[in-house]
Amino acid sequence: MKTALQKLWHGLNTKLGFFLLVVLLFGIKSYWAYSTEFNLGVKGSVQHFLLAFNTIPSALVFLGIALYFRGRLSYWLMLIINALLSTWLFANILYYREFSDFITFNVIKGSGAASNNLGTSILGIIRPEDFLVYADVVILALILLFHVIRVDMRYFKLRYAMTITALGFVLFGVNLGMAESNRSQLLTRTFDNNYIVKYLGLQVYTIYDGVKTTHNSVVKAKANKEQLKPVQKFLKQNYAKPNIEYEGTIRGKNIFVIHLESLQQFMIDYKQNGQEVMPNLNKLYHSSNTLAFDNFFHQVGQGKTADAEMMLENSLFGLPEGSAMVTDGTTNTFQSAPALLHQKLGYTTASFHGDVPSFWNRDNAYKSFGYQYFFSKGYYPKVKDQELGYGLKDKIFMKESMHYIEQLPQPFYAKLITVTNHYPYIIDKKNTSIEAWKTGDDTVDHYIQTAHYLDQSIGEFLDYLDKSGLRQNSVLILYGDHYGISNNHRPAIAQILGKKKITNYDLAMFQKVPFMINAPGLKGGIDHTYGGEIDVLPTLEDLLGISSDKYIQFGQDLLSKDRNQIVPFRNGDWVTPKYTKYNGDYYHTATGKQIKNPTAKEQKQIDKIQKYVTTELGLADKVMNGDLLRFYKLPGFKKVNKKDYTYNMKKSLKNLKKDQKKHKTSVKAQNGNQSTYDDYSTDAPELQDSQPSFPSN
Repeated sequence: MKTALQKLWHGLNTKLGFFLLVVLLFGIKSYWAYSTEFNLGVKGSVQHFLLAFNTIPSALVFLGIALYFRGRLSYWLMLIINALLSTWLFANILYYREFSDFITFNVIKGSGAASNNLGTSILGIIRPEDFLVYADVVILALILLFHVIRVDMRYFKLRYAMTITALGFVLFGVNLGMAESNRSQLLTRTFDNNYIVKYLGLQVYTIYDGVKTTHNSVVKAKANKEQLKPVQKFLKQNYAKPNIEYEGTIRGKNIFVIHLESLQQFMIDYKQNGQEVMPNLNKLYHSSNTLAFDNFFHQVGQGKTADAEMMLENSLFGLPEGSAMVTDGTTNTFQSAPALLHQKLGYTTASFHGDVPSFWNRDNAYKSFGYQYFFSKGYYPKVKDQELGYGLKDKIFMKESMHYIEQLPQPFYAKLITVTNHYPYIIDKKNTSIEAWKTGDDTVDHYIQTAHYLDQSIGEFLDYLDKSGLRQNSVLILYGDHYGISNNHRPAIAQILGKKKITNYDLAMFQKVPFMINAPGLKGGIDHTYGGEIDVLPTLEDLLGISSDKYIQFGQDLLSKDRNQIVPFRNGDWVTPKYTKYNGDYYHTATGKQIKNPTAKEQKQIDKIQKYVTTELGLADKVMNGDLLRFYKLPGFKKVNKKDYTYNMKKSLKNLKKDQKKHKTSVKAQNGNQSTYDDYSTDAPELQDSQPSFPSN
């Protein structure tokens, strides 16, 4: 009689036996990756079972395609399909490590707009153990090549192949039923991709995302003005009146919006061996003329920087997947800050970015926003060693931007996007003036050095504003756009924060980013109100004296006494002064104590907050996906015509010269047409022996 081992070996030498081996190894590999590489918040035996089980249905369906073919081809197709699925898993591991999310079709669609220098980023992310996802493919290929297992040349009956495919779909139905019992309305009310992967697996998530992406295209085509009514009703019910103490106090002043790349709030007042890491920002933060917000959170999704810009310029949320600036920035109608300020108050509007104009589709989205000027990489002189990562180094960028800022007719609205503090936090030795952390996490350790360099560039910028006289007639709005250190670096975060263990509450608070508004004579101080990036535009409108009660904006004025202080995150989590929800856990915000068994009163309050967050995000998505603002006529506002704007260098410089001559209010004009560029002092070593030559206008 054959032993059990002999029977097993005989089984592996059949096509069905080899197929089941491939499925088994694929399932084990996937479960390993889900458990170790993704932060899915798996709790309890049911969720652990589903995490292991959810790979089987899709494996049967996808790998089962090979069973419809004959002979050796079917074996190699199993390995090819396995390799393709493994590559998708591999790509998501790398993406998740940096973005704490999974790849979507919108991300792929926008990859051309955000792929600059990603090769450097990938090299910083990748780890040797990541290649284990290919281990089963290699082993199985070797087994076949060296004939350890014989190829079964017999015909595999069609009805058997169809049965396996059907079994895959049946098991998916079982999987979905168990998932729904543990997490009701999984596919209809979730804002968090982690849930779908946890319960249904990466392959199903990808299919779900594809279906939803297609659906969204149909939604835009079928949208109509009636869909704005629930949006308007919600916004009217939750409108926060301006604070009369601040209303109109900065009207007519220049506005600088300084984008502090990847800067988090914990860096304010942070010291390394007794040394302030960010002394210039610290001084500004604590100035009596600065409104500083210490409970201000980023609210970005996969679009990260692009989502932050979308919220700040429009008070509209980014999308659950991908970047709204990429997918909708070219085609949608917006009522953005640049257009509002230009039309209502006569501001000149310009954005500055030391990288290619196509990054995040800015060259198209900015036209939709109504930016008159967009000074990108081509406008700046070429200097040796001027770049690290995602564009010009901050010190070089800030100084050379002044060549154009001094030519802008006043008052102006100018946004400057710094980039040196961008992942993977590369900085050369000649620009390093502080020691790196020693957490043992190479991804994190240099963050302190690039943040310090960013602060130095801000110090030089502020010094120039004082010398040129711009400071007295300008408002500075500085904000961190998103986290710099992702939640996947918990051990390093614990060391940085001086904690033994990091909880979900700690991670929620770690999403705070700096936000401050500075202006001469502004009544400042540290404001403890809870808010986020969605609230910036209504706050700015209050300070400018612009009535926004008729606008389609989802934020609330941070200075208003009526604001509800509910801060939604893009995935449906949230923070309020009383309660915090993060990664499925609930906490008392003031103490950080977890709420494991909420009282009836607590549960009622939590449910009310969740309903508000779910409603707001859902309505915001309808506005974006349906391009609903095209149906809304804002009193006193003319719809932006993208054809009115050009960022062609020759035409832009010609327009700038024409505007200077017409208005005669630029810094340069007021200085007897003499440049103030040389008043800008920098210790950037790249500029010490360089004589920059700007394009002529």
